[in-house]
Order: sequence, then C-alpha cells, then structure tokens
Amino acid sequence: MGAFDPLITYEKGTYIETDTGNKVSRRAVIAGATNIILGGKSIIQSGAILRGDLRRATAGQHVVISMGRYCLIGENAVLRPPGKIYKGVFTFYPVKIADYVHIGPSCVIEAAQIGHGVEIGKGCILGKFVIIKDLVVLLPDTVLPEGTVVPSLTVWGGNPGRCIESLPETYQETVEARCKGYYQRFRPSPSPSSVPA
Repeated sequence: MGAFDPLITYEKGTYIETDTGNKVSRRAVIAGATNIILGGKSIIQSGAILRGDLRRATAGQHVVISMGRYCLIGENAVLRPPGKIYKGVFTFYPVKIADYVHIGPSCVIEAAQIGHGVEIGKGCILGKFVIIKDLVVLLPDTVLPEGTVVPSLTVWGGNPGRCIESLPETYQETVEARCKGYYQRFRPSPSPSSVPA
C-alpha cells in the first residue's frame, strides 16, 4: 500500500473511462444502465454483471444500483437488487453502495445496503436484504444469509458468516488509502510504440 506497489495494467481499448473517472470494462455486462448511478473514480472489471434492469414494476425512472466513489466491482462479480413479494406483487428494491467499497472477484451480491469502507473478499455471497454497516471486512468465501445485519468495525467469515474480530478505530484511513491507491495504480498498459527499446 505504498509508493512501491506495482501498477495494475489493462489494455487501453478494453475499458471505457467516463467523464467522472469511472473505468468500466467492455467485457462487463451492464443491464439497464440508465438505472445505475456511479459516483466517480470506480472500477468495474471484466465479466462483472450489474443488473440495473431489475427494477420496480411501476412506471418512471428508478435508481436500481447507486455506487459511491472509489469502488471496485471485481471480475465475474454479480450485483443485483433484492426482490420480494409486496402487496401481492413481486418487486425489486434498490441497492445502495457507499464510498470506498471493494467487492472481490466472483461474488454474488443481493444486499440492500453496503456501507462506507467495506471490503468484500473473493467468492462471497450476500443474500437478499443484507445490510453491511461502515468499515467492515468480509473474508473470502463468506456467506451472509438473507436479512443479516453486519455492525461497523468488524471482520466476518465463514458459512454462515459470523463475527470473528473487531477492527481498530483507525481502519477508515487505511481502507480509504487502499482504495485510492488501487484506483491510481489501475492504468492502461503502455502501447508498444511508447516503450523504450
């Protein structure tokens, strides 16, 4: 997490960079893009699936997935809104993701809310309407059943997920620096013509 961390490179044509600095892989599946809000400086990696098309049945524009700044959706992760039957009709509910959230590769997320500074390890499964408070670490392959509420400053792991330990009060600075550092190191690889011989 310092000046000597290696660059994370990608081929220039494989990602689209938006005006707000979001980097979205051309190999990601973004369904219902008009229903998804990205806060800026976020990365959506190859194979990730964002299901903005799963929205309430009522007419009009709906925000299905809102994501803050400096977020990462890992390779092959699936992010979809939770749904349930309400007043006799099946409907979907929005997913709110705060700033500085890293979702690892191959995760399946149906949470209702993911707080500020949350790190979700590879292969985690978050059931419908899970709420994760601020500053939480989910270890790889953690499974959180439907409706689980994860308190702030905790580390969770296992299947079903349970609290393993607490995090220090200073963890916020650590996770914010890590997320900003990842974004700054995520750059297009130099073209062969610009590499010195």
